[in-house]
Amino acid sequence: MGRFSGKNILITGGSSGMGLAGALRIVQEGGQVAITGLNKERLEAARQLLPSSSLILHSDAACEDDIEKLGVAVESWGRLNGLWLNAGYAEVGAPEAVTASAFNRMMNANVRGPMLQLARLTNSLDTGASVLVTASSSVYEGAPMTSLYAATKGAVTAMVRSWAASLAERNIRANTLVPGPIATNFRHFMPEEARQQFEEFVVSQVPLKRAGTAEEAAAVALFLLSDDAAYVTGSQYAVDGGLVRL
Repeated sequence: MGRFSGKNILITGGSSGMGLAGALRIVQEGGQVAITGLNKERLEAARQLLPSSSLILHSDAACEDDIEKLGVAVESWGRLNGLWLNAGYAEVGAPEAVTASAFNRMMNANVRGPMLQLARLTNSLDTGASVLVTASSSVYEGAPMTSLYAATKGAVTAMVRSWAASLAERNIRANTLVPGPIATNFRHFMPEEARQQFEEFVVSQVPLKRAGTAEEAAAVALFLLSDDAAYVTGSQYAVDGGLVRL
């Protein structure tokens, strides 16, 4: 009997990185998983790794129609014992380079998306369920090129505090995961040289002097999604090698 035996967990952005690492471990610990993603190739690769009972959905957190379709699919799949809102989108740039369209794209994916997803999925959450949202250590780093991304993730942390108070009436917990530099494909949008320089700079600030793995981040996420964290709500858990020391 594992921690997730008999439990259904939905992970948005679950086709790669931390989300997929978490999905694989949940299955190993006896649970059933539903995952969403945007990249069809990664979704298909995840399908090959996960049991046939898993729900695999192409879904865009920034698209209201996709959020409705996700809600309908989950209602047919089963009650949720855990909801990990992990999907996210990032661009970096100087403050003067921020445009209205860039602002809207990132706010839609990182703030509006999880807000509307929770609203649509709330009735599918079982009593005693756990909600987890992925933020970022960028909120606390004050890096010169991440103002827009940090703003979206700061909004997420504020949202979760309110969710924790509201959902407590149903004994549902809500917490925030705060990853630092994790070795995933999250910065794939950056040119290779720029990405390498950026990651080397960030890792140089980490007391443990290395990037974390997707599995290490997922391990903390699964603690918060499990009954092991039954008395934890409204909290932020950093997985950052000591970068921001929350």
